[in-house]
Amino acid sequence: MLENPRSPRVRAVAKLSKRSARQETGLFLLEGPQAAREALAWVPGSVVELFATPTAVERHADVRDAAHAAGIEIQFTSEDVLDAMADTVTPQGIVAVAQQAPTAMKDIFAAGPRLIAICEEVRDPGNLGTIIRAADAAGADAVVLTGRTVDPYNPKVVRASTGSLFHLPVAVGAELSSAVERAHAAGMRVIAADVGGADFLESRAVLAEPTAWLFGNEARGLEEDALAQADLALRLPIYGRAESLNLATAASVCLYETAFAQRAGEASEDRGAVTSR
Repeated sequence: MLENPRSPRVRAVAKLSKRSARQETGLFLLEGPQAAREALAWVPGSVVELFATPTAVERHADVRDAAHAAGIEIQFTSEDVLDAMADTVTPQGIVAVAQQAPTAMKDIFAAGPRLIAICEEVRDPGNLGTIIRAADAAGADAVVLTGRTVDPYNPKVVRASTGSLFHLPVAVGAELSSAVERAHAAGMRVIAADVGGADFLESRAVLAEPTAWLFGNEARGLEEDALAQADLALRLPIYGRAESLNLATAASVCLYETAFAQRAGEASEDRGAVTSR
């Protein structure tokens, strides 16, 4: 059992909370049973080490069984060791180390996506993690990160995504112009979420078509050159007294509205095909 929170091995794991260590090693930190569970289930071979307290292993037998099935030996640790490894205060008895596995942007668009989220200069880890989670829930095909968007393997992003980081492709380090070009080549309309755009409700019909949503920085929004690359800019109306919606909330609404429109269109086409027969 690992019991020394100052040992070199523990320190090496703890360093993964820093971007420099993640870039150097190609590894990242997973905290808690949910993240470990989803990585083991959806990205086979990604988890390279798993640390847990004996109590946590008993409590989360499914994680234990999945690790054993993957040929991963669980390293038992004390609570103090886990606390030293983790970026969060309460890792719930389980910490894992996994290999980063970003998807090449060309592969995302080659697959013929109908809904993606492009994040340009999104800096808050919680926002990015929530956008990835919302994209997953709405059935989006991928998330593309452009500009200086926060590292998706930041522990706070991983936690906020609640496992969704492992459910859909995420492209990292792309240039916005290249992402827009590929979206257009794939037959997608690029729509910017912007407070100066047209009223969302007046333009909802376009959402039934393949759509790449473009979301900008939390404080500044999208720069003019980024807006100029979009085919259309839309804003969500505010009916109450709130000054605005935060980025992750607005992105969730945009993605879900698009998912609703696309599925309604598919259902209508199916009904038409049945009628014609």
